[in-house]
Amino acid sequence: MPDDDLISVRDLAARHGKRRQTVFKVLKRLGIETTKLRSAAGRNQLVAYITVEESGRVGVELDAMNSTDEAPLDEDEAGVFYLVQLEPDFDPGRFKVGFAAGMAERLRHLRCSAPFATVVRTWRCRRLWERTAIDSVTVGCEQLHTEVFRTGSLDEVVARCERFFAVMPAAG
Repeated sequence: MPDDDLISVRDLAARHGKRRQTVFKVLKRLGIETTKLRSAAGRNQLVAYITVEESGRVGVELDAMNSTDEAPLDEDEAGVFYLVQLEPDFDPGRFKVGFAAGMAERLRHLRCSAPFATVVRTWRCRRLWERTAIDSVTVGCEQLHTEVFRTGSLDEVVARCERFFAVMPAAG
């Protein structure tokens, strides 16, 4: 658990209505180094932290940015809902579903832990729909992790995705 003197980059970004990437750019410009610690809130992943004192300096910079510096956070942001088979040869029923603003970048990140991951299909989607889509298309599947599941029939999951997105309005 981080010290009370630290704040996560994620929390700082949320507090100022900015994206984490924007906060990291400001940190670099100000010459502020992050400390990475494992966090239960971050599912035991490494999370970047800075001191509360440093967050004040960064906050001034973030607040000074106007709307032309960065697009605002948008819960209705369009992207894709993806269905990725994580281990096609060894465990063909194990898959991951979720939202991505950019699928190429998302797949690159997924391949760090699942090098044989293969995109089965994507559908146009709004970020706001992600949780509902996941709940809808994974009915009857075994949940292995937050967005990772196992099924006996990947074709049935694809069919559920098709039915779900057929009734949704156009996404972007």
